[in-house]
Amino acid sequence: MMQTVIGWDIGGAHLKAARADDGVVTAAAQIASPLWLGLEELDRAFAAAQAEIGAASVHAITMTGELCDAFATRDEGVAGLAEIANRRLSPARVFFYAGRAGFVEWAGVGAQAREIASANWHASAALTGLRAPEALFIDMGSTTTDLIPVSGGVPAARGASDAQRLAHGELVYTGLVRTFLMAGPKLVPFEGALTPLMNEWFASAADVYRILGRLPEEADLMETPDGREKTVSASRARLARMIGRDAGEADDDAWERLARYFAEAQMREIMDAAALVLSRGLIGPCAPIVGAGCGRDIVRGMAARMERPYLAFDDLIEAAPGARGKASDCAGACAMALIGARRLPL
Repeated sequence: MMQTVIGWDIGGAHLKAARADDGVVTAAAQIASPLWLGLEELDRAFAAAQAEIGAASVHAITMTGELCDAFATRDEGVAGLAEIANRRLSPARVFFYAGRAGFVEWAGVGAQAREIASANWHASAALTGLRAPEALFIDMGSTTTDLIPVSGGVPAARGASDAQRLAHGELVYTGLVRTFLMAGPKLVPFEGALTPLMNEWFASAADVYRILGRLPEEADLMETPDGREKTVSASRARLARMIGRDAGEADDDAWERLARYFAEAQMREIMDAAALVLSRGLIGPCAPIVGAGCGRDIVRGMAARMERPYLAFDDLIEAAPGARGKASDCAGACAMALIGARRLPL
């Protein structure tokens, strides 16, 4: 009889799911789920993902969405998201990942809320360690980037909570799609002068990578800052607003140069965090960078700059050809499905 586990990663902006049949990822899905618009978004996303991913008798769940401002505290967020997941997936057995504490069922969520909160990085790094026992795992998603050293086949992060991981360079709040450009450099070069930015959400990282032709279509699920089109010309107009201009005031090459500057600044921010993590000396100079997330091509470029070999997360797992790319986008959900298949009663 086929053993099937569906893994879930409940984020504040997306719901991700992965299906593993007999230890092979056969399908993965990412559904926009902006929880700041209301928790009904998660119900809608679960319905869409279930239609795409199918059913199973066992589900393994991790989350980061407990931080969204729909909840007053993280504990309340864990309980709220767990309740929705348990209700949507019933009567199947539902398990929640509590990081180093392992899996707990619905009745144990309250006692393990702090361990369950934002533990998806631990799952992905733990799965990485099964195939790459010494590595720096970097998952660049739409909103954040995780940088987790793997040593001796296990995650060797210094931090456990988001607050601790931010302090240790293991979590950088920058991503490929949703990052506000005003959160990056305060001065940018344009027409031979350093220009301050407008402190407004006129443009996002998605506009930068759309202009540069480096934004994967399947990652581009969020609304644009101004609600207008997802085109290169519309992205140039949004980028121009960041420095108080209209796109027609300069040629296309000028806006591409500005986009490249923003992309470079973002990469440098992540590389500075990587340098901090690597300075602990836990992994050797030849240990690979393992890249995951919709920004994994950026991670590949970082590995080249750091003169380290690069491994794609999806090359470390068993995955059907049609699911391989999406599996890397949904690394946390894949980790849940595959670790769940190893540890949970099926």
